Amino acid sequence: MDLLSLTTLLDRLPHFFLPFCRIVAFFFSAPLFSEKSVSVRLRVALAMLLSFLLALSHPDTQITLFSVQGGLLLINQCVIGAALGVSMQCIFAAVRLAGEVVALQMGLSFASFFDAASHSSLSVVSRLLAYFSLLLFVNTGGILWMIEHLAESFEHLPYTATDSLTARFFGVVELGKWIFLHALQLSLPLIFTLLAVNIALGLLNRMTPQFSAFVIGFPLTLLIGIYALYLSMPLLLESVQHIMQVIDQRLFTLVSTA
Repeated sequence: MDLLSLTTLLDRLPHFFLPFCRIVAFFFSAPLFSEKSVSVRLRVALAMLLSFLLALSHPDTQITLFSVQGGLLLINQCVIGAALGVSMQCIFAAVRLAGEVVALQMGLSFASFFDAASHSSLSVVSRLLAYFSLLLFVNTGGILWMIEHLAESFEHLPYTATDSLTARFFGVVELGKWIFLHALQLSLPLIFTLLAVNIALGLLNRMTPQFSAFVIGFPLTLLIGIYALYLSMPLLLESVQHIMQVIDQRLFTLVSTA
């Protein structure tokens, strides 16, 4: 009966609740788990299960939850979990940005739909690449990869530590550079292909002014862009895996101790 007493439960509450806050913040910001199709109850249930498993593998803490230190640790865990989830969103942010660049070159940027995941309007090409990358991410074990990094974060950043996170947040900000870099690398083949088509149409229009290149320019650019996109689809798997490796290295730097 002593184990079920209110005092014992309050003493063990921080040991379970602090990891729970980090995991919940991660599930509400990480890819797949943050989708509206995944119910809030399922996220909370998964967070409670993982928190219980982590509580069994870590020693008890003597921190009082209802104190200033406990409140700071609570905020700290929420920020760490959200930062990990947002950093993993960079994989799909790079693919969506590459799709926007390709759609702009193909002339399909006007065909856009509202995306509930990114809370913005995305073009058809961007949504297509995002869905394919999501399927590839799941097929290559992306869910286990995310949970593995979440579990490793408790080893490098224990929930009882109140170290400054300023240096690590700069690592999250630097991920924005990698988004633009990999988005440009992913879209470069189609950009150069469509650029060659536009140059050819421009030369044809200069040599034969009677030939209206603007009439056939849009459908020709659209057809060649769709065909080039079809040919570049097998390269999407290598691009997603490469971005995952880069994010993997950046996450190790992010959660590693100074």
